Amino acid sequence: MNWKTIIKSLKNRDMAKRLIVLLGIIIAYRFLAHVPVPLAKPTQLKEVVSGVIGGSDLGGFLNLLSGGALTSFSIVLVGLSPFITSSIITQLLTKAVPKLEELHKDGESGRRKINQWTRMISVPLAIIQSIAFIYILRQTVLAGNTTLLADATITSWIVAVAAMTAGSILLMWLGELMTEQGVGNGISLIIFAGIVSQLPQMIGTIGSSIVDTSAGKLNVFGWFTLPVSPSGLGVAVGLLIASIIVLYILVKVNEAQRIITIDYAKRVHGNSAYGGIKSILPVKLIAANVIPIIFAVAFLSLPAFVGQILKATGNASYLALANNLILWFQSPNPGSFTGASAQAFIYPAMYFILVILFTYFYTGIVFNSNEIAENLQKQGGFIEGIRPGIQTEKYLNRTVNRLTLFGSLTLGIIAVLPFIGEYLMYNIAGITDSKLSIGGTGLLIVVSVALESLRQINSRALMVTYDDYK
Repeated sequence: MNWKTIIKSLKNRDMAKRLIVLLGIIIAYRFLAHVPVPLAKPTQLKEVVSGVIGGSDLGGFLNLLSGGALTSFSIVLVGLSPFITSSIITQLLTKAVPKLEELHKDGESGRRKINQWTRMISVPLAIIQSIAFIYILRQTVLAGNTTLLADATITSWIVAVAAMTAGSILLMWLGELMTEQGVGNGISLIIFAGIVSQLPQMIGTIGSSIVDTSAGKLNVFGWFTLPVSPSGLGVAVGLLIASIIVLYILVKVNEAQRIITIDYAKRVHGNSAYGGIKSILPVKLIAANVIPIIFAVAFLSLPAFVGQILKATGNASYLALANNLILWFQSPNPGSFTGASAQAFIYPAMYFILVILFTYFYTGIVFNSNEIAENLQKQGGFIEGIRPGIQTEKYLNRTVNRLTLFGSLTLGIIAVLPFIGEYLMYNIAGITDSKLSIGGTGLLIVVSVALESLRQINSRALMVTYDDYK
C-alpha cells in the first residue's frame, strides 16, 4: 500500500469527489439509522426495544449488523438483507437456468438485466420482512403496553411497512450509488459502517468492566494496588492479543495468491512481430473475499427469525418448533457461548459449513475458468506445459479448487475461532464475559472490507497519478 501515492491523488478532482461521495453516503446512512418508524413516541419506543434486545441473542446480533438500527427501530431496520437474499436467489438461478447463464455471458447488458431483476425481487422481500418485524414487535416486545402503542389500524400498518420498505430500497440505492460514484463495493461498505459505528459502545463496555472494582482491585506483587478490576483487565488484554493474532492471520490469508505464468505465442504480421512475451494470472486464495461471511450470517439469521414469527403468533402447535429454531440457530451474545448443551454447537457448526459452501459457490461465480481459457486461446496465450482450451480450463479448475479448499477451511476456522475461544475460556478459566462472538464476526467483515477498499483506493490513486511519473 503506497500511502504517498494515495495522499498525492487527493489533489485530483475526480479522486477527491469519489472520497467525498463515499463519506457523505456513510454519514447519510448513519442519520437514517436514527430515523424511527412512525409507530409510537420515538424515545419511549427506543427504551422498550433496547430493554428487550439486551436480553435477546438474535436481537443483539442483528442490532450489530444493522448499526444500531434495531435499537432505534429505524426505517433502515430491514437493511440490506432483502437485497442480499435476492442476490443469492438470482445467482443460484443463473447457474441453474441455461437462459440466465447465457444472459450473464452476454456482457454488460446481460448483467444489467440480471441486476435489475435482483432489485425487483428485493422489493417484495423487503415488504415481507417489514411486516414480520412489526408483527414481532407488536406481539412480543410491546405486548400489553397499550399506553405506548395503540391498537393497529390499516393506515398505521401501511405507513410503517411503507417506511421500512422504502428505507431498505433507499439503502440498496445508496450502496449501488457508492459503488458507481465512490470507491469500493458500496453494499460491503455500508455493512462495514454499521459494524464500526458500534465499536465505541463495545470499547466503552470493556472499559467499564476494567474500572469496575466492585469485585476487588488489582494488586501488583504486593507492592501497590491499582484501581482496576483484575478479571476485567485480563479479559481486555486477552481480547487485544486475540484480535491482533486473528487480524494478522486474516490479512495474510486475504492477501495470499497463486501466480500463474502466461506465455503468449510470437506472431508475425507483415513486417511486424507480436507476442512472445510473458504475463501473469494472479489467483487469490480467497477470491470471494467477505461475501461468504455476509451470506452465511444472513442465511443463519433466517431460521431464528422464522422461529420468532411463529412464537409471536401465540399458536400452541407452533410453540415447540419455534423454540427449537430459536434455540438451535440463535447467535450467541458476547460471553454466552459456554457449550453447556449439544444444541449450542449447532450454530457454530452451521456457520463453519456455510462459510465453506458459500466460498466455493461465490468463487465459481467470480472466477470463470471456461471464460478465462477461451480468452487466453483467442489471444494466443497459454500456460507452459498445458494445452490451450479444455486442458487449460481443467488446470485452472483444479488449481482454484485446491486454493479454495484451503482458503475456505481457513476462513471457516477463523469464523468459529471466537466460539472456540469462549468455550475454552469458560471451561478452563471460568470467564463468561469474554465478548468474542460478535467481535469475531464483526472483525472478519471489517478487516476484509477494509483491505479490499484500500486496495481499490490504491489502484485508483495509481491511475490518477500515472501522468506524474516520468
